[in-house]
Amino acid sequence: MFELISTILKYIFIVIIYYFIYGIIRLIYLDISTTSYTGKKISGKYPYLKLINQREKLKFKVDESYVLDGDKTIGRTPKNEIFIQDPFLSGEHAGIAIDHGICYIFDMGSKNGTFVNDEKISKKRHELTNGDAIHLGQLNFLYVESME
Repeated sequence: MFELISTILKYIFIVIIYYFIYGIIRLIYLDISTTSYTGKKISGKYPYLKLINQREKLKFKVDESYVLDGDKTIGRTPKNEIFIQDPFLSGEHAGIAIDHGICYIFDMGSKNGTFVNDEKISKKRHELTNGDAIHLGQLNFLYVESME
């Protein structure tokens, strides 16, 4: 009886060790795959949104930066120009408009709101300046004017 219990425990222990090794290999693979992805290249003449969050901690795909080369909408549905599957984003969460070289952001009636420098903005256009912190859903972005 003791030998049977000992054999069963031995096999359980081996399965636990293999599962532990699998977990370590999976973490290494995920770390390597996320660090090699850099996102889209930024050209120097357009403003862009720079992701502040650590991408590895998010459970959905998001780029490091989004170029603002024209009017854009941000949201969870694929019809948006900036499509991010964050569960805390609305289908059409926020919009970005560029008018005479000035970049504006506005909320599109989202549930969780759009924040610029920790202040909730409305559907009215809010002018962005270099270094503004933008919070949408779980994401934090930094607005960067063109690098020229």
